[in-house]
Amino acid sequence: MPNLIQRIRTFYLDTVAELKKCTWPTRHELWESTLIVIVSSLLLSVFVFVMDAVVRALVRALT
Repeated sequence: MPNLIQRIRTFYLDTVAELKKCTWPTRHELWESTLIVIVSSLLLSVFVFVMDAVVRALVRALT
């Protein structure tokens, strides 16, 4: 059984080798994805706010 240092080194080298196989997004792709997430989050929060206000108004009208 290899010692701890050898196991850590092997793990590190394997990790580096796997990361080299990954396809990383370009700066432009990353910016577009980030913008989509921010806009989607804002739209969802507006929708939830409006639905909350509508349900609150309905509950107040019924009680």
